[in-house]
Amino acid sequence: MKFEQPLQSAPLIKRYKRFLTDIAMPDGQVMTIHCPNTGSMRHCLDDVKQVWYWDSHNPKRKYPCTLELVETNDGELIGVNTGRANALVKEALMAGRFDVLEHDDFKAEVKYGSENSRIDFLLTKDDRSIYVEVKSVTLLESDLGSGRGYFPDAVSSRGTKHLRELTAQVQQGDRAILLFCVQHTGIETVSVAEHIDPTYTQAFQEAIGAGVEVMALSASIDSQQIELTRQLEVIL
Repeated sequence: MKFEQPLQSAPLIKRYKRFLTDIAMPDGQVMTIHCPNTGSMRHCLDDVKQVWYWDSHNPKRKYPCTLELVETNDGELIGVNTGRANALVKEALMAGRFDVLEHDDFKAEVKYGSENSRIDFLLTKDDRSIYVEVKSVTLLESDLGSGRGYFPDAVSSRGTKHLRELTAQVQQGDRAILLFCVQHTGIETVSVAEHIDPTYTQAFQEAIGAGVEVMALSASIDSQQIELTRQLEVIL
């Protein structure tokens, strides 16, 4: 997936009000850009060399520029645009890139479940339904193990609801997959974040016990493009 506009880099000043980020321009002025991430972005802004953003050139937008990547001092790249996760998985599905997601057909954003949910992707394979819920992973907890990524990065009641819905589908005879879309080049394995959300962790373990499948796909990232290229180990 190539970025719609060429990315530009700048030093980070701060992120605030969840959706806003200030960056330093070469002339010394401060520019505010849109941050397309509703999450905590835990540790994503701790050790930043620079950020990468794109300009929509749309005069109707209050903040024409959008934050896309964070580059750490170690040279790792983090895709902080959470809207990319589903698009990346859709691209991989259309390309048939991963055998673990083999399918005959798929649909996106399908209503399902008893709790008024929408599944990110509903795959069919040999007339069997496969429910795929996508979660973006950007949290690297370096003090808990080298290269260990975690989800969620904050308490997630919505994520817990999705696990209940996936569990129910498996109990009805369908397949269900929790897919971690890893947008951090420093993450090599993924685990559930019990130290952040024990309720989600309990629901996760119950889902796995019921037969919900879990997998992690890692994105290759540079300033021109981002795409899912390899599968990572999920440590249960």
